[in-house]
Amino acid sequence: MRRFAGLELNDGAIPDETTILEFRRLLEQHGLAQRMLEVVNVHLADKSPLLRQGTIIHAPSSTKNADKARDPAMRQTKKGNQRYFSMKAYIGADVESGLVHTVTVTPANEANVTQTEKLLHGREKSVHADAGYIGADKRSEKRGRRWSIAAKRGTVVKLPEGELKAATKEFESLKAAIRAKAAPPFRVIKRQFGYVKVRYRGLAKNAAQVQALFVLSNLWMARKRLLGMTG
Repeated sequence: MRRFAGLELNDGAIPDETTILEFRRLLEQHGLAQRMLEVVNVHLADKSPLLRQGTIIHAPSSTKNADKARDPAMRQTKKGNQRYFSMKAYIGADVESGLVHTVTVTPANEANVTQTEKLLHGREKSVHADAGYIGADKRSEKRGRRWSIAAKRGTVVKLPEGELKAATKEFESLKAAIRAKAAPPFRVIKRQFGYVKVRYRGLAKNAAQVQALFVLSNLWMARKRLLGMTG
């Protein structure tokens, strides 16, 4: 990291904790993390991995608060049999490359479908989403998009055994295979960059960090193509 940033240990250039904190606050206050994502994506689009023909929208289960303390900006939600108190990060990812073009953050109890339009860049020919976005196609004001939204699992389970149920399962499996391209960015920020729990108090601080992490995940995922172009 020192070599990448051009810092040497012997010239007093290593920033102290206060400098790093002030820098993080500047990113947060001026919305620079989102701007960084836009700039990186322009660069990646020039290099051709970001095709922008379709979008996958996705939200994982919310992230637990690191110190389990109540944060007034966070909320509680339940997924399956597990409760979470924190926030949710949503992404819009390119259907071809899987690279993230849009990030939004909300308290954990926000309905996924409310974020749909915020996660689209506006030039999509197709939109792929999980069952949390059912009804998004009817809410959308933009026409001409092909919507592929997962059916609720309970709906498929209740179908009578036979050809219709088998065909429905196969169709849902095909849709899931496309949506799976939105999962790697979350794996990258968790595994490569160690983001498994919320680290700050307040939605704005955490949103800025998450946006910056998805900037890094895009560069990580496109690294082989980018390095190949530079020789």
